[in-house]
Amino acid sequence: MPTTAVLVIDMQNGFLHPEGSLARAGMGLPDAEPAVRATRALLASARASGLPVLYTRQVVSEGAPEMSPRWRAAAAPALAVEPRMLSHGSWDAEIIDRLAPKTGEVVVDKNRYDAFLYTDLEDILRGLGTERLVVAGVLTNVCVESTVRSALERRFNVAVAADATAAYDGFLAPSLAAMTALYGTVAPWSELVPATR
Repeated sequence: MPTTAVLVIDMQNGFLHPEGSLARAGMGLPDAEPAVRATRALLASARASGLPVLYTRQVVSEGAPEMSPRWRAAAAPALAVEPRMLSHGSWDAEIIDRLAPKTGEVVVDKNRYDAFLYTDLEDILRGLGTERLVVAGVLTNVCVESTVRSALERRFNVAVAADATAAYDGFLAPSLAAMTALYGTVAPWSELVPATR
């Protein structure tokens, strides 16, 4: 069984599509296109190598009552233009078409930054025999970093595909630097996947 899996975090319409809730509220990620392209290449290589690919989606109930007041305050502009922002079953919450999961690939829904918290992600990874995670996605300094920290605490060997992540201006480099120093390997995706073959 493979010991490496690829985990794609929150590459959703709401965060990345020009018609997504964040973009329509003026909160989009304008520099995310290189990360989308890199993630697409990472996925192609992982699938060709027979590595398991898993996804997470940030999903909430309409109006996000399960989220903290601070989260709702930060998301208020997007919720104002799209009350179903990242809601269960909404187009906004779906993975963008260019990175869509293939049949049989696992999608884990979460409502916290840490993809392990209140989900069955760890059980799924253990069932796959995963020892090493290669992580991509958005936002680098929020859900990616939170999940990487949590994976490390659960004794996974973690690698972050630096070119397959994106964040708002000023947050990407410090987050990658912190993860490099303390939590795992940080490198371009092409340096992480071939070594697993």
